[in-house]
Amino acid sequence: MRSRSRTRAYGTVVVVTGASSGIGRAVARAFARRGVTTVLTARSADALADVEQECAGAHPRARSAAVPADVADAGAMEGVARTALDRYGRIDVWVNAAGVGTLGLLDRVPPSDARRLWEVNVLGVLNGVRAALPVMRRQGSGVLIDVSSVLGGAVEAPYMGLYAASKAALVTLDDVLRQELALTGDDGVRVCTVLPTGVDTPFFAHAANRTGRRMRSMPPVATPERVARAVLGAADRPRRRVLVGPGARLLPLAHAVAPGLVRPVIRWRTEHAYLDGHGTAAVTTGGLYTPSGDTAAVSGGHHGGARTAARRTALLAALAAAAVLVGRSARPRPL
Repeated sequence: MRSRSRTRAYGTVVVVTGASSGIGRAVARAFARRGVTTVLTARSADALADVEQECAGAHPRARSAAVPADVADAGAMEGVARTALDRYGRIDVWVNAAGVGTLGLLDRVPPSDARRLWEVNVLGVLNGVRAALPVMRRQGSGVLIDVSSVLGGAVEAPYMGLYAASKAALVTLDDVLRQELALTGDDGVRVCTVLPTGVDTPFFAHAANRTGRRMRSMPPVATPERVARAVLGAADRPRRRVLVGPGARLLPLAHAVAPGLVRPVIRWRTEHAYLDGHGTAAVTTGGLYTPSGDTAAVSGGHHGGARTAARRTALLAALAAAAVLVGRSARPRPL
């Protein structure tokens, strides 16, 4: 944006896709607490209405509008953009946070599931870009923020191949879009890719599961609120890529430097630490084809905040212990 405080200004208009649950809902709330006008879209009309009320009540000057729509429908995304323009006259930030997932070996996931995931996670983002970009070009300014993932954007894991591929596609899509905006002289429009590590959302509860195995646990997770803060930071000071969460920088670096060591670890932990045995979960299409409805929520119940606090406490304890050891070694020894 033109200034660091742009999204703090009343009258700023932000569109958020996937706003009914998870990261999208956290992002919508965070913008609303600044007094920003939010235009919210997702498939779950009832859940979206709840988020609209949350946002409208988050700040005395906050305004909010809910537009139920499927991001895979290009015409529906154009309708979201028209609503923003008709009601508020502009679009300053467009956040593509909608996404779906599927667990399963690549050759075991039905083509229909793969197609639907791609339509939402990749074409859905492209539909958002195509709806927002003409508006931002006319304005001469705007920020497009796409929520990708470290999984796919930097590392890979078994059973998550389709999801990872879709998130990797967003990294390339955004890189190309930046090049094209430079060619057309639209320097006022910025594109940011946000790459979180594991996030404590209902993602796995809503994901299609073709493994027949229950997700036992998750890697160290960030809270949705932490990702939302990163999105707000990207809107204030647009950057090419923003990494978020524990290990967000270290894991991709280790993967790039020593992939032969990192890949077996990821493979083993996914197979033996994160998934239960066969037959522990029903085969399901999750939220691929149906809205999340009553299960829409910000948090997935994996206690991301508690895990973050525990990691920080452990780090501080380690630093304190190291300081004590250094202090002892630095003391002069008696003659």
